[in-house]
Amino acid sequence: MDKNCVKSSTPMNTFLQFMCLMFFCLVPASQAVAASPAAPEQAMQEQVRQWLAQTHGVAANDIGIAPLDTRVQVQPCSRPLQVDHPFASRESVRVRCGTPGWQLYLQVSFNAPAVSSAKVALATTLVVPRQLLTRGTLLKPEMLEEISAPAPAGDRSVLSSVKDAQYAELVRDVRAGEPLRSSDLRRATMVRQGQEVTMVVGEQSSFLVRVRLEAMQDGRMGEQVKLKNPESGRQVSGVVIGPNQVKGL
Repeated sequence: MDKNCVKSSTPMNTFLQFMCLMFFCLVPASQAVAASPAAPEQAMQEQVRQWLAQTHGVAANDIGIAPLDTRVQVQPCSRPLQVDHPFASRESVRVRCGTPGWQLYLQVSFNAPAVSSAKVALATTLVVPRQLLTRGTLLKPEMLEEISAPAPAGDRSVLSSVKDAQYAELVRDVRAGEPLRSSDLRRATMVRQGQEVTMVVGEQSSFLVRVRLEAMQDGRMGEQVKLKNPESGRQVSGVVIGPNQVKGL
């Protein structure tokens, strides 16, 4: 300690003593500031680790979380964060905040203290339902949306455009936000036996003839079906090109 801090009896020494006392009193305060609560990103990562540890029965210290893009700033959340696996892979985690509303996708690893940023899965376009869709549902564009998120590891069957689901129906129930895969779909039945369908003959650029016929069998998109002229009884074949529409062979 400076010897000026222990002298007394003069006004100047009294002032120096006061300044020394203030200095030593302020040191703990500065240390307290350094020990402030964790930043929102650190708090989020800790909650994610705890959730993964409980969900998969692993030690929280063995879970690595890939660093976020430097442009992403995690906002404080006034409510408990919601954590889940949006995809089939357990290496992808979604974190959602109700107030204010935001969500982030994290890439995690197990049995490793850290994840190299070079291994972070690049975001891609995925097609997901806006709500729960049940088996047999004929998909329409307004039921789906395209999001940007990491693709499930090693899965190349995920759809990347809503157009890929056009004229398709589901073969299983799919939750809201779950990526659609080609294995979830099959060509929808566009023509039903006994219904009236329109057959198109010719090309739009030259000549085009439309004929009303009766379907003699069900047909999915792209399938060949038999049709009958209800007036003459003549049978013809056509390829299903849309709802109640076929193209002549």
